[in-house]
Amino acid sequence: MRAPNGGHLHLDQIGTADAGRTVIAYLASRYPLASESEWLRRIDAGQVLLGERAAEGGERLLPGQRLAWNRPPWIEPEVPLATAILYEDRDLLAVAKPSGLPTLPGGGEFLEHTLLNLVRRRHPEANPMHRLGRCTSGLVLFAPQAASGKPLQAAFQAPGTRKIYRALCSGQPTCDAFEISAPIGEVPYPPLGRLHAYHPEGRPAFSQVTVLERRKDGTLLDVEIRTGRPHQIRIHLAWAGHPLVGDPLYGPGGIPLDGTRALPGDPGYLLHAHRLGLAHPRTGGRLELACQPPPALRASR
Repeated sequence: MRAPNGGHLHLDQIGTADAGRTVIAYLASRYPLASESEWLRRIDAGQVLLGERAAEGGERLLPGQRLAWNRPPWIEPEVPLATAILYEDRDLLAVAKPSGLPTLPGGGEFLEHTLLNLVRRRHPEANPMHRLGRCTSGLVLFAPQAASGKPLQAAFQAPGTRKIYRALCSGQPTCDAFEISAPIGEVPYPPLGRLHAYHPEGRPAFSQVTVLERRKDGTLLDVEIRTGRPHQIRIHLAWAGHPLVGDPLYGPGGIPLDGTRALPGDPGYLLHAHRLGLAHPRTGGRLELACQPPPALRASR
């Protein structure tokens, strides 16, 4: 039997937007994977603290108050834990993430079974410069120590940085190369409250698409993203009428499929962070990093 993790202490500081809400209303909306009845059970068990005292649930929150709750140890879902170092020096670290492994803790399920936790076993101060969706594989860039964070973030966000993904989309695009500039914002989505999707008043987003191979079951693509909006490639290809093959969440128009209750981390699609080109944050020399795609995302020629 698998051992449970070490549990986790959640600490929240109340902002002005949540002032006046009750403790139970705040917790149920902030952490919706637990039902209101489950939060009431935790409050009754003394597991939620408001300041230094056990919360009762009906208190009205004030700006600056601290709310804490201690989640007991739990058994995390099994995920692939095999990673590889693609590049390493004192300024940056490039790591290969397998599909299915979360980049960061979250979702109410994952704490230790994350890429961040695995990397920190070797580099305790490491922090990722970006994140990949749970079922997206490929290259993730880390600052290996706290002092390297700001210079590396500046290099990662510099205009000359190139981020190229490999994807398998449904259907057959009419052009071999095209750009997608559909804006991305939050839309109502009952399973989560809000979800990133196509929104006409959303933030600008740009993707450059190149067809690599046309197949019976879809089209193999390279997608270079010039912005880094959440789920950008999934949303953009769906907006263009070519959702990723097997995507359980996004459909034509770049919005959630009718009737779906899928979560962003649910499996099914094929997407891989393939190549990253950037200036080295200390030397300024050009770095071209790559992570080999899984077999289903490799071109046959």
